[in-house]
Amino acid sequence: MPPSERSRLIVAANRLPVSWDPDAERWTTSPGGLVSALSPVLRERGGVWVGWDGSTDGADESFEADGIALQPVPLDAEEVANHYDGFSNTTVWPLYHDAIRIPEFHRHWWRPHVSVNQRFADTVADAASPSDVVWIHDYQLQLVPRMVRELVPAARIGFFLHIPFPPPEIFERLPWRRQVLEGMLGADYLGFQTRRAALNFAASAREFAGARGPADSLQHDGRIVRVESVPISIETRRYAGAASRPDLHQRAAELRTDLGDPEVIILGVDRLDYTKGIDLRLRVMEAVLEANPDFHRRVSLVQVAVPSRQDVDEYQEIRRQVEELVGRVNGRFARSDWRPVHYVYRSVPFEDLIAHYLAADVMLVTPLRDGMNLVAKEYVATRLNNAGVLVLSEFAGASEQLTQAILVNPYDLDATAEAVVEAVNMGPDEQQRRMQRLRRAVDRWDVDRWARHNLARIEA
Repeated sequence: MPPSERSRLIVAANRLPVSWDPDAERWTTSPGGLVSALSPVLRERGGVWVGWDGSTDGADESFEADGIALQPVPLDAEEVANHYDGFSNTTVWPLYHDAIRIPEFHRHWWRPHVSVNQRFADTVADAASPSDVVWIHDYQLQLVPRMVRELVPAARIGFFLHIPFPPPEIFERLPWRRQVLEGMLGADYLGFQTRRAALNFAASAREFAGARGPADSLQHDGRIVRVESVPISIETRRYAGAASRPDLHQRAAELRTDLGDPEVIILGVDRLDYTKGIDLRLRVMEAVLEANPDFHRRVSLVQVAVPSRQDVDEYQEIRRQVEELVGRVNGRFARSDWRPVHYVYRSVPFEDLIAHYLAADVMLVTPLRDGMNLVAKEYVATRLNNAGVLVLSEFAGASEQLTQAILVNPYDLDATAEAVVEAVNMGPDEQQRRMQRLRRAVDRWDVDRWARHNLARIEA
């Protein structure tokens, strides 16, 4: 009997796929591609999703929501501060994003991080039988694969890293580099967003953890660990379906009218994070307007900044810098009937997001480093008429697949400004040619295919 017919799926991720709605007094399904991809598989095969509920006073009793068995892993306030805010997001996050911000290394963060990872592993082991498939996700849980291996040696274990993995000369700064690598190498199968991330991991595993062999089949601790680039994607049909709705086209038209009916709308949609390069993007817009007076009153940038980690001082400073730049650009170039930058600091519901994509003639996705960046794929999926231009950072993982975008180095402000001008002036035939190929790339590899490919490889 094939494994998929007899084995359950045990998913471990930092967060559960649901959140508590205090107004409705019920659990609601969280948005996101991972949840939408794995929920049907869990219902089909059976199994458990192990994760944190986001609170500091949650219980550890299992429950069911939306047809899925859920097992919370409780964290107290000190563990959230040390494991999550500290080690995960102030050590690993900046380190893995090319140390764009200086990572902090603290022993009093590392110890709780190990403890929390062990609690996740114990919870997974309690839920899993030797015939089950265990799929562990992301940088908060890198130690869990080996811990589960020690507890359930016969289980098939996979791990997927949703953020970049840095080159060895950056990764080697981590004082606990061997422990992290050995934790990940406890899996049978490791998935990464890009070929570069997979090669970076393999190089570090060989140099710092004693692994041997080619990058795609490392030998470690008497086992073969398969390593692959397997980029995550989106629910393509969901975005395409929403993009065909007349009411959302009407909403997009109203948005354009609200902006003063510019000839060209440039759109940026990002979490407000230092990795996203929003500040450099605004400086690019300033340079474009300086060099191209004919763009005045013709072109407007809409920058949506989704709040993130608002209680962290550094993120408050990022917000201040971005808002100052918005004010500077508008102060220099705005006229009574036209504003060059429209800044939106809030979360955007799905239907509003689709309306923004439909209204945008140019999509500007210019992170300084990103594991994938699904915004680029979402925009492409909504371009049913094959019009529109994607300007994409070569440091976004999506650039490995979306090669028909205008690729830029976001650190090069002059070249990025030239790319924006090229995008604004691109003729309809060139837009059609590029966008057709981009849409084929996104259509071929949606999030359902991504999930099933990973599971098949874990079970192989």
